[in-house]
Amino acid sequence: MSSVIETHGLTKIFRIGDISVNALRGIDLAVEKGEFVAIMGASGSGKSTLMNLLGCLDKPTAGEYVLDGMKVNGLTKNEFAAIRNEKIGFVFQGFNLLARTTALENVELPLFYDRNGRIKNPQAAALEALERVGLKDRMRHEPNQLSGGQQQRVAIARALVNRPAIVLADEPTGNLDTRTSIEVLALFQELNGQGITIILVTHEPELAMYTKRIVAMRDGLIRKDSLVSNRRDARQDLASFPKEDADQAEVTIL
Repeated sequence: MSSVIETHGLTKIFRIGDISVNALRGIDLAVEKGEFVAIMGASGSGKSTLMNLLGCLDKPTAGEYVLDGMKVNGLTKNEFAAIRNEKIGFVFQGFNLLARTTALENVELPLFYDRNGRIKNPQAAALEALERVGLKDRMRHEPNQLSGGQQQRVAIARALVNRPAIVLADEPTGNLDTRTSIEVLALFQELNGQGITIILVTHEPELAMYTKRIVAMRDGLIRKDSLVSNRRDARQDLASFPKEDADQAEVTIL
């Protein structure tokens, strides 16, 4: 396998007046294609700062970052925007869908910024992405017509539509109940089984157990990096829910 993410000595210092805050203190991290990695840590551990750097939402103070074979350091603002659009799919806790806009149109949105014209038929690509997350029959629904779990699935479809090198999911189940959270993890496990590289940022150990590898952070450093030995199967866990809960499931897992 080849690395889709490589960082060497990645450092981030925030300066507030005369005060310097060392958010990251030299991160060496490699993520191979097809991995499903959880980045864990308490508030202030540096996990969100690392997520922002990996997602090209911010630039490091020092160190090197290589994304899908491209050295990110030194890119211009426009090049940064291009690499975000082409290489990275984002899934956030708050869904970030446009109101009064259909699911299909929300998923299509990133393709309007496809400067290189990689995807020739945006609507067909958006429909395919919705089908992958089991929401093709909801493509004309607006966000307020969808449940929370369905809205997050639309957001996942939007993350997939530009065929990114990685999907970065930042606390994607934070606004969902337990059953719906496991449904989302089941979808992530399925997509990862299809070869999609996923990085999940979470503070919940039980959610990290659905991934394949856990990177634990504290005080701006990686304190532990290990494979998940007793990985949980989200589909099996869904089957253990009481029947009345299953009858009220928001969507059917593919």
